[in-house]
Amino acid sequence: MGETGQAPGAPSMDLYEAMRTARSLRRFRPDPVPDEVLARCLEAATWAPSGSNRQGWRFVVLRSPEVRAVLGPAFRAGWDWVCNEIYGYEPRPADDDTSKAARITRTMLHLVENFENVPVYVLFCHEPTGFVGDFLEAGSIFPAVQNFLLAARVEGLGTVPSTWFTFGEEKLRAVVGIPDTWKIASLVAVGWPQGHHGPVRRKPVGKVTALDTWDNPFLPSES
Repeated sequence: MGETGQAPGAPSMDLYEAMRTARSLRRFRPDPVPDEVLARCLEAATWAPSGSNRQGWRFVVLRSPEVRAVLGPAFRAGWDWVCNEIYGYEPRPADDDTSKAARITRTMLHLVENFENVPVYVLFCHEPTGFVGDFLEAGSIFPAVQNFLLAARVEGLGTVPSTWFTFGEEKLRAVVGIPDTWKIASLVAVGWPQGHHGPVRRKPVGKVTALDTWDNPFLPSES
């Protein structure tokens, strides 16, 4: 680390710009992601807050054919489940459908159909304390995931986090050798994007924020 705290060779970007443009990207070039780039992103993950500074996390970089053989079918099963049980629509939009929903669906479908070809995956695992429930325990692992996503954005990488590994979790745990006492929080697909980073689309602050009481707007003038 230099005097600025920045790793040698690391690019820089305004934090707000990184957050504003770190949208999920699902199409990746086949180029490998260098270990030194991943290491910088993973170091950023370790800077996240952790309850009692326990740091009960483990990050597993996945590239092996054995892992890919598990994740591809798992993600296709997850996609089928989401289409059938959650959204209730056809998994493949019509060729002449140019709607926003169809465009998003096509990017999802491209990822699912090519998941074995993602350059690298990062598995974020957490060892529970047993003191609180899973929902509260998540506060000590998902900030690390977010730090990783932001660092990857600064590096120019594309990322997309998912929980569809759950459709093949038993096999994944066996291949990776994850102890039974550890839980998987997220799997992040990582690679150099074919597309471009761009602004995320989110509800205005005034729509999602209250002041003091649940129904009292924090920004009453914001539409």
